[in-house]
Amino acid sequence: MKHKIALIGFGTVAQGLLEILIVKNSFLRNEGIEFEIVAVSDALKGSVYNPNGLEIEMLLKVVRETGKLLAYPDSPGIIKGWDSLTTIKETNANTVVEVTYTNVQTGQPAIDYCRTAFESGKNVVTSNKGPVALEYPSLSALAEEHGVYWGIEGSVMSGTPSLRMPMVSLIGNEIREIRGIFNGTTNYILTQMENGSSYDDALADAQQLGYAEADPTNDVEGYDALYKILILANTLMNVQLHSEQVTRRGITGITSGQIEEAKIKGKKWKLISRITLSDDGVIASVGPEMIPLTDPLAGVSGPTNAITYECDLMGPVTLMGAGAGRIETGFSLLIDLIHIVRAQAGRNLDQKASLFR
Repeated sequence: MKHKIALIGFGTVAQGLLEILIVKNSFLRNEGIEFEIVAVSDALKGSVYNPNGLEIEMLLKVVRETGKLLAYPDSPGIIKGWDSLTTIKETNANTVVEVTYTNVQTGQPAIDYCRTAFESGKNVVTSNKGPVALEYPSLSALAEEHGVYWGIEGSVMSGTPSLRMPMVSLIGNEIREIRGIFNGTTNYILTQMENGSSYDDALADAQQLGYAEADPTNDVEGYDALYKILILANTLMNVQLHSEQVTRRGITGITSGQIEEAKIKGKKWKLISRITLSDDGVIASVGPEMIPLTDPLAGVSGPTNAITYECDLMGPVTLMGAGAGRIETGFSLLIDLIHIVRAQAGRNLDQKASLFR
């Protein structure tokens, strides 16, 4: 039976997912999984819906050639022009893949899209940080109430399984501290500074390579990493933090002299996100730290992300991988889609897909 998908947002990540579905079509069929795109809605590109399915190759072609979904060929059953909320409510999709441009400080419009999907009896898969950081308890409860699933693997480290791995493979451990490098832009800049670049030159390189936005504030001042701390607190530590409870400092004050000083001491500067549980409560922070070369996080260079879980049974466990990217984030969506299909078919191999509800 085909699992029907509605895409809300059709930018780089959504297109990356469709590219993956094309490449992995044979693999998925061999696994007994068949995804069908029935709707796509994007605030700038328009929308198209066909309850009998849309052709993936044609969706990619018309958007890349015209920039508009309205250019998708007309045929019986095709409906165009619906806004995203109407698409979520009215389509026959089983799952909504929500990958819109969202204001991380408010979580909108992604929060409303997730809420509407759950109330419509549809699963949601998203890579957006805002809904998970700001409304995880209420949205999880709403999904549970309506008996649907919420996939959020891509909200912290893209396709690197920073949420599912501790929930599944580290189960039984008490995780008292999580720390990591959750922003590839700042890590790239600090790596370039270690190689002799000034901060300004390293930032310019990061912007040219597409790691940093024209306005890099969200990255270099630690806001992106802060919201990922909120997600980890919510999902792995069952602690609901607010942004004002996290001490935040960016890397803009780090000088070339400090980089050299760290080298002399056998250390490196990294933007470290940290959340610690103690008998006195929770301490959370984002800020530059000078860490020893023996620390696994010190060896993480360029735009790579990494996370260390301090476990009572296993000790420190470190996971490294991509924290962004078209295909990498598209893969995170695929992970959740596969787990939803398996869970709903009674084939939940890791028995943990329901933890993302």
